[in-house]
Amino acid sequence: MDNKEKQNKEQQILAAAEQEFLTKGFDGARTTTIAKAAGVTHAMLHYYFRTKEQLFERIVDEKFKKMSQSIFAIIGDPKLPIVERIKGSITAHFDFIADNPLLPRFIINEIVSRPERYEVLHKRVGLIFETIYHDLQLEIDLAAERDEVERVDIKMLLISIMSLNIFTFIAYPFMEPLIGELTADREKFLAARKAENIETILRRIKKL
Repeated sequence: MDNKEKQNKEQQILAAAEQEFLTKGFDGARTTTIAKAAGVTHAMLHYYFRTKEQLFERIVDEKFKKMSQSIFAIIGDPKLPIVERIKGSITAHFDFIADNPLLPRFIINEIVSRPERYEVLHKRVGLIFETIYHDLQLEIDLAAERDEVERVDIKMLLISIMSLNIFTFIAYPFMEPLIGELTADREKFLAARKAENIETILRRIKKL
């Protein structure tokens, strides 16, 4: 088996594992099911990933890596004004969750059902959070001194961004009975919700 074929097999396993973990959680996921969905033998799956835990951590790493890359690409661009970078990061975060709608509920369920797994998730999220925080707080403080934006605590602002974006997808299945006319067209609803979240956050930081 050449390197390209090995990489293809690995990606097939990861794709199958992602679906299995996100829909069933760590405890409910079965490596036999993952192997079958990936079109490999159970022995081959364990050749690539020795344990279920190792496979799980790889999925978590991949997801948070993609999320951080999408956010950093915009928020870390010094050529853009700080307000535009924050707006872009809200959009990138929202779009990432839209592409991975099962992820927020999966993370919450894992933390609730297996508190020890919090350390795995905390390490990934904490690294992203701290990397964003320091430089952005400095820029916001300097912009506030120039009277360009309101002075804000970036940690609180990031919590607000994540709360607004994530709640949309966690609550979506329960919204239809209450506001069915708004959720009838999912793409239209998500576009409107994203615009609303952006406007809410920008009102917090824009100088009136």
